[in-house]
Amino acid sequence: MIKDVQNSIDKRNIPLQKVGVKNVETLLNIERKGSKTSQKVYAKAKMSVYLPSNYKGTHMSRFIEILEDYRKKNLIGVDIKKMLEDMKIRLESKSAYLKFDFKYFVKKKAPKSALEALMCYDCYFEGTLDESDNYKFYLGIKIPLTTLCPCSKEISDCGAHNQRAIVSLKVSYDEDKHIWLEDLIEEIESCGSSQLYSLLKREDEKSVTEQAYNNPKFVEDVIRDVVIKLENHPVISSYEVEIEAFESIHNHSAWARQVSDIN
Repeated sequence: MIKDVQNSIDKRNIPLQKVGVKNVETLLNIERKGSKTSQKVYAKAKMSVYLPSNYKGTHMSRFIEILEDYRKKNLIGVDIKKMLEDMKIRLESKSAYLKFDFKYFVKKKAPKSALEALMCYDCYFEGTLDESDNYKFYLGIKIPLTTLCPCSKEISDCGAHNQRAIVSLKVSYDEDKHIWLEDLIEEIESCGSSQLYSLLKREDEKSVTEQAYNNPKFVEDVIRDVVIKLENHPVISSYEVEIEAFESIHNHSAWARQVSDIN
């Protein structure tokens, strides 16, 4: 019989909150708005469980076994709560954590030419299941947009400096509810001075730059507009939102953050 070192007793009396695997490459099933079937996207998984003080280590292979079981059934990303429940059972732990980072592509039309191209967004699904089986799900996404400085526009005889900004958003909602990524992206993009596009012809570029010039915003303006949408959202129960604007005339970024539990 091969000795199982991981099951040996550790005498240092230190429990570990999270032990597991990360950067596990896999395929994730995503429900897309307007489509009756889920689509597979490339993802990286992070999986962990609580480790009691008396155990030397956890069984790393069991995390991969769970992923493979769900992959074969096309269920990865479809039922995160069930995956967490299986992790607790198969790894004999009181709590479990799971996160999938993935790229999500959305078709987007240019504002004037209506030419269509894919826009890519960094997203993640994150789930926790505690010792009382309380489940929490989070949806995270990074959304790029343009901000144009109101101060620069006000004091300059011509022109105004603008910058690309990234809104990082993490929201939570009840498991019986649903939010389409496409809808969330559209809501947040509307809060910038103007949106970003993959494909722009000359008439589109003119439209986008003029829209930004006529809609100047500080990072404080953007995050307040985002907060208003989140606070009034019928599904979202809590959120974390952050914006970083990569300044074009300063060697630093402008930044703001807001965290709230709506309920």
